[in-house]
Amino acid sequence: MPFHFHSLPNQVLLIETRAARDARGLFRETYRQAEFAAHDIPPFVQDNHSHSTRGVLRGLHYQKSPKAQGKLIIVASGEIFDVAVDIRKGSPTYAQWVGQTLSAENGLLMYIPPGFAHGFCVLSAHADVVYKVTAEYAPELERGIIWNDPDIGIRWPIADPLLSSKDAALPHLREADNDFVFELRG
Repeated sequence: MPFHFHSLPNQVLLIETRAARDARGLFRETYRQAEFAAHDIPPFVQDNHSHSTRGVLRGLHYQKSPKAQGKLIIVASGEIFDVAVDIRKGSPTYAQWVGQTLSAENGLLMYIPPGFAHGFCVLSAHADVVYKVTAEYAPELERGIIWNDPDIGIRWPIADPLLSSKDAALPHLREADNDFVFELRG
């Protein structure tokens, strides 16, 4: 089994991968549908690739229902600090965040289910982030939350990130357009 799944406090999964290394480099599986399905992760329908430089912060982003996205975050090169924020109303972990350093070197992946806002900042000179999503991009349903919302209190490892003008203008969680509601899993 090339994957080891670890549950984080709020239904986000940290996934360890194994790499075969030799003088040529390495080979690593990053997805196997049967193993992911066994951990209640739905199939992915779209892949995205982001290339960024040190200090760039992207997020916090989410997509509303009916096209809410689960995301599998994979770092192909470099290192990032990846964050998921629970924005499901009524959740016991509402407005709480989890963060993890992901890198091409450590091979860790993070699965973020629908109902979470996602963001990351780049810690290395450059980073290539590939993420698989469970619903196709729908620009009319794209939303976000400001990266430094004091009600969430994320401890980012960078103080003055490089933001897009769009991300710099995102609302606080209490003002965000959010239709997610917590449901107990059985």
